[in-house]
Amino acid sequence: MKPGAGENPWVERFIYQVRQSAKYRHLDLPEPLLRDVIIRALARYEKPAQAMAAARRVLHQVVAPYLGDPDYTWALQALEASANKGLDAVRQVCLELLRSHASTRERLPFLETFFQRLFEITGTPSTVLDLACGLNPLAWPWMGLPPTTRYLAFDIHRPRVALINAFFQRLGIEGEAFHQDILVQPPQTPAEVAFFFKEIHRFEERQPGCARPFLEAIPARWVMISLPTRSLSQRRDLLSLHQRLMTRILEGLEWEVREIGFENEVVFCVRKT
Repeated sequence: MKPGAGENPWVERFIYQVRQSAKYRHLDLPEPLLRDVIIRALARYEKPAQAMAAARRVLHQVVAPYLGDPDYTWALQALEASANKGLDAVRQVCLELLRSHASTRERLPFLETFFQRLFEITGTPSTVLDLACGLNPLAWPWMGLPPTTRYLAFDIHRPRVALINAFFQRLGIEGEAFHQDILVQPPQTPAEVAFFFKEIHRFEERQPGCARPFLEAIPARWVMISLPTRSLSQRRDLLSLHQRLMTRILEGLEWEVREIGFENEVVFCVRKT
């Protein structure tokens, strides 16, 4: 999935500019992500200036700043304070943080039943991979998992990864978050269940045709792929569009697929054979 880096000076120029930009410098995005985005853009466009502009557009979609983020300094302090007050206090902080990101905010009305229905299908996993996790690991108090479950999360935002690791440590969860672009570097740890929530369509936008080989590379028995059924504005129905997308991605694969519908999200429970 990763093209050769080559010696093109525009690659290093793009990486430097992103790292210095006010928009991205606080995120400390993984270099393999930046390198992948600009190399692919340079291969598509004859003029480097066009490639640089295209790479910036792709990066904006990958990072998705429009989905929201918490104040990470406050979040770390709030988690630290709540950890000494019991699980109810931790849950309140987690709810506040989950509300700060559009993807997890939309799931709050059915948070507890969401994971209950998924694990009714997969069984209780001993290892979970949370791919392009966002803030989803903070929903742990509602997942009903035993403390022995190993939970591995992957995200490209450095502050988010630090917050999740602090959360795992404070609650004594057998988990770890990794600062990693999973499209360039897919996880290698085998697991019973992988979460891939509200991301597969954005992966296809970043790199058309990548979703199928990516899913094949994930070492999990079950991959739980969710997609929104409505746009962020709530004005557009996306269910049929995303059902067609999944049909196209999985066509010809002899994998078991079950579909679970929620209020504003659909989950394709894919059992790899």
